[in-house]
Amino acid sequence: MRSENWEGMKLLKKYDIDISKLNLGRFEYSFQIDDSFFELFDYSIIDKGRLKADLFLEKSSTFISLHFQISGVIKLICDRSLDEFDYNMSTNNELVLRFGEEDLEVSDEIEIISYKTQTINVASYIYEFISVAIPMKKLHPRFANEPEGDQIIYSSEDEQEEKSEIDPRWIELKKLKNKD
Repeated sequence: MRSENWEGMKLLKKYDIDISKLNLGRFEYSFQIDDSFFELFDYSIIDKGRLKADLFLEKSSTFISLHFQISGVIKLICDRSLDEFDYNMSTNNELVLRFGEEDLEVSDEIEIISYKTQTINVASYIYEFISVAIPMKKLHPRFANEPEGDQIIYSSEDEQEEKSEIDPRWIELKKLKNKD
């Protein structure tokens, strides 16, 4: 157990960026994502994949802007057939890290980090961006051209037929009303 934690910590270190040593300006990083990356996260919804994450970091005196370009293939399980299939994905995401007194997540795109922060680890950001890019409904490509069977389709013809078919009892009641 101890060696697994140590190995995981060593793998996570690959995603550390020492921001204290960076001058102001723009920097580029590239990370290769494989199955061992997804094993770093408990209860991961992804087990296998081969992706490349390019990170464009811009450091200023008050904030750090991170732009992620992630693309590659992940293995998904089809919701319909339970077959495993390759899913080609590509996502672009931005995150701003503002300097402040204490660490705080302001929104999905903005976080505040302490002025004392020496390094940032981008592994959790990459994992989150990949996870969010997974479609809600995971269908094997062989089902891509099939029409959805569980959709309810409404048409105006149905509505017009319903309006023209008035219950005969209402017609009789209208006749009674008109007599008065």
